[in-house]
Amino acid sequence: MNGWILSKGIYGWPQMMKRATAAEYCDMSVSAFTGEILRGRLPCAVVFGGRDHWHKPALDAALARIAGDSPEPHWERDFWNERPEPEYRRALREKYEKDDSD
Repeated sequence: MNGWILSKGIYGWPQMMKRATAAEYCDMSVSAFTGEILRGRLPCAVVFGGRDHWHKPALDAALARIAGDSPEPHWERDFWNERPEPEYRRALREKYEKDDSD
């Protein structure tokens, strides 16, 4: 368990995590974490307490799919692959692509 969690007196990861904590949970930088969200490999945030948070079980499920531990049902894969990119994801992708080009 990392020092940040222990210093807060929490024994384990919280169920709802802000971006930096969620990125740390995945052992990634915040920018790499954001990139995985934009690619659709990690879930988007949910608003909780007026701020973006990531739900630990949703992250766990996504990480299991990425690692091949939890095969994605073909109907779910087909459903997501056939859908157009959601507006919120397009806007987020454009924002971060613009920031990277500056």
